Amino acid sequence: MNVTSVSFPYGESIHWFSPEKIKSLPENQLKDWLLATGSLTQRLKTHCTHFEVKVLGEHLLTPLEDEFPSHNDPVWIREVLLCLDGTPWVFARTLIPQHILDASHNQFIHLGTRPLGELLFTSPAITPGNIEVAQFETCGRLAALATSLQQQVNTSLWGRRRYFNLHGSQLIVSEIFLPAAVEYINTL
Repeated sequence: MNVTSVSFPYGESIHWFSPEKIKSLPENQLKDWLLATGSLTQRLKTHCTHFEVKVLGEHLLTPLEDEFPSHNDPVWIREVLLCLDGTPWVFARTLIPQHILDASHNQFIHLGTRPLGELLFTSPAITPGNIEVAQFETCGRLAALATSLQQQVNTSLWGRRRYFNLHGSQLIVSEIFLPAAVEYINTL
């Protein structure tokens, strides 16, 4: 895998939609994965022997335009690959405002290779919000990332975004399914 932190951040400006307002949602197994309300980490772990988080980069940065509409200050951005048996399945991008980092005693910035999902779905202080979805063209930065991972991008990629509430503030987690994941999911 030739992905390095030199390329961080990979995120791109994306238009997210409520699932009820997008007509082109996939009509296969992927739709169920996009709209699932539980922990994606837990679900992924049931489809492999070895689950791994590869950190692409994490740093305090200014979010992309329209990425965090109510927030213009720098946020902690963490980008990772969620890998199943050595194969990257999901690109995940997390945005956490500084005041959440300060109040959380660094539990977010010291995750290392631990999955964020374990923290998000085990803490009673964190409440998951609604899911939004997006379709990514084959010529975008995330398609280029998939190609660099030796995954051929023949069709649009799909992803989901979810806000998580913590003490009246929000953090955002986006998860984009890479071609290897889509190929496997559609055989289920």
